[in-house]
Amino acid sequence: MVKLIVNADDFGLSRGVNYGIVDAHELGIVTSTSMLVNMQATDHAFQLMKRYSDLQVGVHLTLSCGAPLTSNCHSLINEQGEFRLTSQYALLKEHGICVEEVEAEWEAQIQQFYKRGITPSHLDSHHHIHTWEPVIPAVRRLAQKYHLPVRAGYQEPPSGIRFRSDVMDTGFYGEGAEDGYFDELYKKYNGCDGTVEVMCHPGYIDEVLRQRSSYVEERMTEVEILTRVRLSENFIIV
Repeated sequence: MVKLIVNADDFGLSRGVNYGIVDAHELGIVTSTSMLVNMQATDHAFQLMKRYSDLQVGVHLTLSCGAPLTSNCHSLINEQGEFRLTSQYALLKEHGICVEEVEAEWEAQIQQFYKRGITPSHLDSHHHIHTWEPVIPAVRRLAQKYHLPVRAGYQEPPSGIRFRSDVMDTGFYGEGAEDGYFDELYKKYNGCDGTVEVMCHPGYIDEVLRQRSSYVEERMTEVEILTRVRLSENFIIV
C-alpha cells in the first residue's frame, strides 16, 4: 500500500484555476490544495473553501508572483512594486534578498488564514522557493511558530522542520501528466513505508491565467486526467 497526497498548487491564482481545482477535488482524486494569498482570486478561493470543507488547504508561499502584502520589503520587489524574483531564482549569483523581509512577508501571507479563523493544513511554495537555501531559516522559524508541516523536496532535508510527506514527486507536470502516471507511481513507490505527495496544477483557462502563467493549456489536461483516473486499491489517500 502507498499512502498518497494529491495536492493542487496555485489555488487563488485565478477564478478559472480555482474552479479547476475544486472540480478535480469534487469529481476526482485531489484532496489537498495550496493557496496563493496575494492574488486577485484569493478571496474567491476562500469563499470556495466554505463549500468544500473536506478540502485541505495550505499556504503557497510566494516571492515570485504578484505583489507583497508587507510594505517594508525593498529587497523583494521591482520598480512596479511586484516581487522581482522569477522561477529562475536559483540561478542568481547575487540574490540580494533580506531574510528578515522574507520572514515578515511570509508570516503576513500565513496570517491571511488566521485572520479568517482558519488554520492552514501545511506550508509549501510557488516555484519550490521554500527549498532555496537562503530562505530555509525563515521557513524553519515560521513552521515551528505555527506548528505546520512543510512540503518535502529538499536535496538535503534541513533539521528542525516537520515534513508533510516522506517523498515529494513532481512528475505529474507537462508531458508527465498522463493517464498512466499513477500506475507507474505505485510501481515506483511500492514498499515505501512513508507518505508520497504528488504535486499537480489543474485549472480552467481564463485571461488572468494567461497573463500570470506560462503553464496554461496543460492545466486543462490535468483537470481531465485527475477527474477521470481511478486509483487502484493499492493507494491510501491521506
